[in-house]
Amino acid sequence: MEVGSVTPKPQPGNDKPRVFRLQELKAIINRYGFNSAGADAVAHHLETFWKRVEHHPDDKPGVLGVNLGKNKLSEDAADDYAIGLMKLGKYADFVVINVSSPNTPGLRALQGRKQLQDLVTFVKQTRDNLDWGPGGPPPLLVKIAPDVSDSDKADIAAVVAATQVDGLVVGNTTISRPGAAAEHPRSIQAGGLSGPPLLQLSNQVLHDMYRLTGGKVPIIGCGGVSSGEDAYRKIRAGASLVELYTGLAYEGPAIVPAIKQQLAECLQRDGYASVADAVGADHRQPAAGLRRSRSWGRS
Repeated sequence: MEVGSVTPKPQPGNDKPRVFRLQELKAIINRYGFNSAGADAVAHHLETFWKRVEHHPDDKPGVLGVNLGKNKLSEDAADDYAIGLMKLGKYADFVVINVSSPNTPGLRALQGRKQLQDLVTFVKQTRDNLDWGPGGPPPLLVKIAPDVSDSDKADIAAVVAATQVDGLVVGNTTISRPGAAAEHPRSIQAGGLSGPPLLQLSNQVLHDMYRLTGGKVPIIGCGGVSSGEDAYRKIRAGASLVELYTGLAYEGPAIVPAIKQQLAECLQRDGYASVADAVGADHRQPAAGLRRSRSWGRS
């Protein structure tokens, strides 16, 4: 489970209407604009949650992440992310620096090489200077857009290596309208597209970032997942973990056990004993004794 994006100060986000369903495609266009109760309110909610977990351990999620954003009118993005980290990091199993929402003016410019390196260095130094106790600091990940160019991908990979950030999230919603989404009447709405039309594009960026980082950096794959096969394709492309958003909005909580069952069947079908064995499989030759998996082409 991932909470956010959370901004330091409360803000209302963009004007409504700001979310549009492309029902036939099970896709969504949103332009929320980081509507947020603010870091203090979210800290209160998470504090209450963890207190409840102390008395009811079965309520704890497997993994709890906190996704950080900047306030729309803030002039110091790095300070915003550092504030979010200081207020919310202690509640999280991992923290995400979201520099890829298309709905906050200027945010995606932070994916530029110098801007991103300065930002990640500052936030990482802030984290490393805090006292986290025996559990240590939460891993720090950067969430990128699926619309990045090849040169952008290379720059991001260089920043990841230089800063030794703990991982990537690939990726956010797209401002493009791939496939059938281009013909949908609601495609004219501004905002980021999510759901099945995003799958191929997000998988290609995931594949490229795994290759550019040499498979040495954990990647959370998200974008277009609505089945176990979709999750499996992301894992083979290089994802160590997989998230879903729009699929959950359309199908509800029942989609999670369904995907897990389907994913287990994919792994068994192709001779993998675990998810870890299949991570990055599209980047290597099949091991001797394993049945050759189906070709996904450009994934």
